[in-house]
Amino acid sequence: MPIDPSAQIAPTARVHPDAVIGAGVVIADYTIVEQDVVIGEACQLEPHVYVKRWTTMGARNRISAGTVLGTDPLDKNFSGARSYLKIGNDNSIREHYTISRGTAPESETVIGDGNYIMTSGHIAHNCRIGNRTVIASCALVAGYVDVEDQAFISGGVVIHQFSKVGRLAMIGGNTRVNLDVPPYFLYTDFNVTPCGLNLVGLKRSGFTHSQVQALKAAYKLLYRSGLKLDDALARIESDVPTEHTLHLLEFIRSSKRGICRE
Repeated sequence: MPIDPSAQIAPTARVHPDAVIGAGVVIADYTIVEQDVVIGEACQLEPHVYVKRWTTMGARNRISAGTVLGTDPLDKNFSGARSYLKIGNDNSIREHYTISRGTAPESETVIGDGNYIMTSGHIAHNCRIGNRTVIASCALVAGYVDVEDQAFISGGVVIHQFSKVGRLAMIGGNTRVNLDVPPYFLYTDFNVTPCGLNLVGLKRSGFTHSQVQALKAAYKLLYRSGLKLDDALARIESDVPTEHTLHLLEFIRSSKRGICRE
């Protein structure tokens, strides 16, 4: 059966009979679930949630009131063709949030696992959000943005389309991100500017003293040495080649927009 008999669906909710609703799902009053939607086991949808067509979510997601998932892209190139929003497991998406599906036919927006996405913001078409990120209230994430695992995006941050945010990067409130943001560092100012390591995030993630020291050395070579970018990257590779500094190098060398600088 598309709707598991253990699901609890409020009498005022509207769930399409072709939607797939997993075991233990709770769907509250006035929520709408369209056809071609899959909701995994033990998800909770609060009142006035709208899950649009071609949205799939895994298990144990909690979707708060007034959220709309799988919206048509805010893109003039959108033709109306089928595209997707895919959400993983254990995410919390709080009140009054919108997430769009992909623009091109059969393309997708992807949200990973264990993310905490706060109120009144938007994730646009074709974004890829990793695992265990925090996206605070009123942040706006434009199309084709990639956010790596454990990044922290503070309130009021605006991220330009095609930008990348690295793992365990922390972006301070009301910052404009229009260049790629390398992993492990802290960023602030109106135009995104690096200002040291994300020490709190690194320690919470279990980074050892030696791992933090290697990233400090990499930061100094990248931003404080006066070296040209290619020379700084070569020095990092030769002087402090660790798992995390090598990820930093890979991120920077693959950047198409260029990274933010001091």
